[in-house]
Amino acid sequence: MRCAPPPGGAMPFDHHPEVWAAFNRYYGTLWSRGVVDQATKEVGRLRNARVTGCGICKNLRFEGAREAGLGEDRVALIDDGYERTELPERWKLVIRLADALIADARVGEALREDLLGEFTPEEIVELVATITTAIAFSKAAVAFGAPPEMPLTVVPTPTV
Repeated sequence: MRCAPPPGGAMPFDHHPEVWAAFNRYYGTLWSRGVVDQATKEVGRLRNARVTGCGICKNLRFEGAREAGLGEDRVALIDDGYERTELPERWKLVIRLADALIADARVGEALREDLLGEFTPEEIVELVATITTAIAFSKAAVAFGAPPEMPLTVVPTPTV
């Protein structure tokens, strides 16, 4: 069941522009000043979109991730059965992380060890921040009535 946003705006943030501005500063910093490449972060964001069913998030693409090699052929593989695809192992690991965070917000010991074998602690923090921010945003969008589908839309990568 979806809830309508408060009267007077399409999104809850319409009623608190200062909160929206603060979110955009945070999100822009995460995407444009981070230590993880944009394609890798986008894999985590898109896995969340597919699992949560957010029509906006599923069909939104960031230019920086595309420029870094995440084309639609690879995006199509960020689905169930990803383990058997030609996606880079690094991205498969990010999908495993996203699935763990979406399911119960816990990273088991085996996954933790695998992550530390591929990523630095700073990169893991950034990936967790990126994925959990996507989880929160997509769940809010779905709860407040995000369209179930929208056309594929490529937008500039968020900046500060």
